[in-house]
Amino acid sequence: MNSAARRIGRTLALVLPVVLVLSGTLAVTRVPWASPTSESQMLTASSGTAASHQQPRHRAPQEVLRDQLLAELQEKNPGTALTHLQEATTKRPSLAKHCASIARALGRAAVEKYGASHRAQAYSRPVCDTSFASGVATAK
Repeated sequence: MNSAARRIGRTLALVLPVVLVLSGTLAVTRVPWASPTSESQMLTASSGTAASHQQPRHRAPQEVLRDQLLAELQEKNPGTALTHLQEATTKRPSLAKHCASIARALGRAAVEKYGASHRAQAYSRPVCDTSFASGVATAK
């Protein structure tokens, strides 16, 4: 009984690290947020330099998000755009550093849409440290 337990322990000690390394490697090889297109990229350790295999970069993710939210603001209202901005920064933390500038752009666009800053200010929320309100206040 003791030798069987020892044999199982040795087998697990050898197999378990291999399984963990392989599963971790497979988990990080798919990077769907690296490309703005819908297809995901596969990145392997043997691929050499990643830049030589990638297509030219189109636009930064924060620019794409800003344009989408500005269009949404025009179609719906600033509250919806601010909600989606908060969801996007929660989902992709790398966008958090651009959140304030996007929220300010949304504030300026809201003033352009409604004409009066007090009407645009009604949609203000504490997203990105009230940068939306600052964008409304600086809009002319």
